[in-house]
Amino acid sequence: MNEKKKKQLSWALYDFGNSAFATTIMAAVLPVYYSSVAAKGLDEGLATSYWGYSNSIAVLIVAILAPILGAISDYSAAKKKFLRFFAFMGIIASILLAFVGEGQYIFASVIFIVASIGFSGANIFYDAFLPEIADEREMDKVSSNGFALGYVGGGLLLLVNVLMILNPSWFGLPNTTVASQVSFVTVGVWWFVFSIPLLIHIKDEKRTSTKRDKSYIRIGFSRVGATFKEIRQYKQLLIFLFAFWMYNDGISTIIRMATIYGSEIGIDQNSLIVALLITQFVGIPCTFFFGWLATKISAKKALILSLFIYLGIVILGYFMSSAFHFYLLAVCVGLVQGGAQSLSRSIFGKMIPEGKQGEFYGFYGISSKFAAIFGPFFFGLVGQLTGNPRLGILSLVFFFIVGILLLTRVNVDKGIEDAKRMSTVHPK
Repeated sequence: MNEKKKKQLSWALYDFGNSAFATTIMAAVLPVYYSSVAAKGLDEGLATSYWGYSNSIAVLIVAILAPILGAISDYSAAKKKFLRFFAFMGIIASILLAFVGEGQYIFASVIFIVASIGFSGANIFYDAFLPEIADEREMDKVSSNGFALGYVGGGLLLLVNVLMILNPSWFGLPNTTVASQVSFVTVGVWWFVFSIPLLIHIKDEKRTSTKRDKSYIRIGFSRVGATFKEIRQYKQLLIFLFAFWMYNDGISTIIRMATIYGSEIGIDQNSLIVALLITQFVGIPCTFFFGWLATKISAKKALILSLFIYLGIVILGYFMSSAFHFYLLAVCVGLVQGGAQSLSRSIFGKMIPEGKQGEFYGFYGISSKFAAIFGPFFFGLVGQLTGNPRLGILSLVFFFIVGILLLTRVNVDKGIEDAKRMSTVHPK
């Protein structure tokens, strides 16, 4: 294997490793553990609310840090140093979750927030290495390989952890609580082991840090402001962006809140985790299916179809009462989760003027993080005020309906024409 291929494989293996955090900790095991162990003794529904607040705080901190870290990535020659710092932050925090005991929901929330900052912060510098390890022709393929390996790696460790939680005696463990704690340790170890190739084989480009006359904080937020001013010139793109903020907030809230919501309405831990595993593996082929469907009926129509399915998921989730219902909804989420996210990215990309992909995609990522604060918070607040977590999930109907209505007003072809015209007027 030549040096270039080795770097690309090492880069993709990091995704294979850190995706375990997204599957085991963020989506599957920790939300249930938080509800049944860390928040044990709280009034019914409060665990869901506190978990929602924890997610909102984590996303808010990451959103504030993202433009600063992006500026550091662009202006410094120390991306690997920062990646290692944030990755180790996430790895250590993941392992520390094993020490969360009964009633320690505040400790659990703090550690989860720290771990989330580590996970998201490291990803900013991880993404920034892509242009350095792949040329323009290879970039899509290398990026897709990392995404695919992430699905596989996150799914494989989740499968092991599901087996461990369902049958703790097979692994010499006394009960499911201890098995869940061990699963948090496995995430940290898995993430660390598959980070090693990147840390060994990939190095920062040999260059001096770019000269700057102001702080990274000012640089980061001034760039976000400048991009927002420019993006306002593209009407169709801006309408799409508002639509994306709304429906993506609903999608991200479902990802973060589904298992703890299921736990609160009486579905057992094992069924919840198996359902998340179903979503993970159903999502792989269905993401490709939506890519094919977009070529037949247009990406916008395929995306709207996926959002109507999400709307149905939310409504059915309100009436859900058994493990079978949760399995059925897990399949439905798997059908549309990857498709909705990948089609959103491609539609946005078509309406970006040539030469501004990095700038506009950076704004796309940062702004979506800010938008994603409200869904979990709203979910938790409605559940807390009403004492009924079912009304919390029903509140997500608002995000999907507004998102769909805005999306119907987007003229993608006109947006593409605007982008081409502006590229000609302001070539870069």
